Amino acid sequence: MSDLLIQPFQLAWATGALSCGPLIRKTTRLSDLSTVFINRDAIQQFADRPAYDVDMFDSPGGEGELYVGVTHLYPGKVGDEYFMTRGHFHQRREQGEVYFGLEGEGLLLLQNEQGEAWTEPVFAGSVHIIPGFTAHRLINTGAQALRALAVWPSIAGHDYTSLPHGFALRVTEEAGKVRITAVQHG
Repeated sequence: MSDLLIQPFQLAWATGALSCGPLIRKTTRLSDLSTVFINRDAIQQFADRPAYDVDMFDSPGGEGELYVGVTHLYPGKVGDEYFMTRGHFHQRREQGEVYFGLEGEGLLLLQNEQGEAWTEPVFAGSVHIIPGFTAHRLINTGAQALRALAVWPSIAGHDYTSLPHGFALRVTEEAGKVRITAVQHG
């Protein structure tokens, strides 16, 4: 009977800690995001500082398989822009993704291929269905780490180059409040 009982991966919902399986951790530093923030000079002051970590189970890839990971997006700002993830489309555009807010507060920035952009609030307990053909980025607008669990098809891939001018919306802090503005690309 014990050969038939396989232990599942585990997630500590309050902290986003993954366990009971082989893990992969990827750290993205501010220097890795030099083209993401408007104020590139401000990045140089904190270039080695981690902006976010992604922990994921080292699970099999391939058709029909899923990846599971947690993004730990740290609080902070570059100039007046909140820390954010790089953001991406999927290489296989038709592939969707699901985010579950675990801790902290922030926004999920979404943009379709026609350039229409919108945001959704992310908080503990929020659930976000990201449709195919939609780029997505997390933004931490709070004072603690923003943690979100993600589940996506392992065949989806990541395309970081199809937004040459970035997302159509910027999220900044102005007079202590979150401000969302349209970006003018010239």
